Amino acid sequence: MIRTVKPKNARSKRALDKKQPKIVENVKTALFVPGQTTNQALHDICIDFASLKEPYQKRLHKKNKILPFEDASSLEFFSEKNDTSIIVLSTSNKKRPNNLTFVRMFNYTVYDMVEMQVMGNFKLLKDFKTRAFQVGLKPMFTFQGQIFDTVPVFKQVKSFFLDMFRGEVTNLLDVAGLQWVISISAVEEDENNESVSKFPLVHFRVYKLVTYHSPEPKLPRVELVETGPRLDFKIGRYQLASAEAQKEAFKIPPQLRRKTKKNVETDMLGDKVATIHVGKQDLSRLQTRKMKGLKSRYDQHPEEEPADVIEEEEDGQEKKRQKLE
Repeated sequence: MIRTVKPKNARSKRALDKKQPKIVENVKTALFVPGQTTNQALHDICIDFASLKEPYQKRLHKKNKILPFEDASSLEFFSEKNDTSIIVLSTSNKKRPNNLTFVRMFNYTVYDMVEMQVMGNFKLLKDFKTRAFQVGLKPMFTFQGQIFDTVPVFKQVKSFFLDMFRGEVTNLLDVAGLQWVISISAVEEDENNESVSKFPLVHFRVYKLVTYHSPEPKLPRVELVETGPRLDFKIGRYQLASAEAQKEAFKIPPQLRRKTKKNVETDMLGDKVATIHVGKQDLSRLQTRKMKGLKSRYDQHPEEEPADVIEEEEDGQEKKRQKLE
């Protein structure tokens, strides 16, 4: 671990502040580290990956003797020194040729990692016709295969590629910026073939969106043109994140938690539904139209006419007789 020192000037203080935890984290930067036994093929593949990751990438040129599954202290040192949360280590030997180890870091410690061997039928960017797209654009993703939602290691692979290439998280979308697609698929292999791993191969493809004129006036014809790199991976060793690390990494800051309103919910269609609690109503105090028939003394059954009403009617008849006489 790198020892922390007190900043001596404003510049060093700003540099340390950038490494501090933030409410909304920055885009994850990838660090490409060549191992002691790397080769030219892995070097070219890492360069292509770095070009897709631009501008959030760093590359080391000196070879390093690192065994990530035995001792990951060197990777943690590189992560803290370069302020990177994704590390891609390239190694090759007789037992595991053309091997790429993808490592994710959390708080400058290893979160999880997966080892993937590059098959020999790969193609680089230079092997395709040049159809460049602008640097820094967010790609679209397609994951083909149910295995990416069922098997834990393939869930890990899916999460890693999303973290690596997703770029800046934003709610704004410009259609002109949708220029390239990353397609990742997993095809079941023959179980009798012992040359492949027990997991299906992971096929990594990159395409560019090309629009052409179409008969319809406002809808262009869209086609996908492969731009490379084209890679096939075989899953090797892997290390999943521990339960404690997952709980710590998935914490949401209080500032970003959505404040729940009492008795207000949202249904499946996105409509807001509210629950209103009304107290007990006393209808006797309800203000109504002042009519003689609405008086309480007339609120009786017609067969049970009260005696005071009968007396009032008899008095009224006698007064009428006196006036007539």
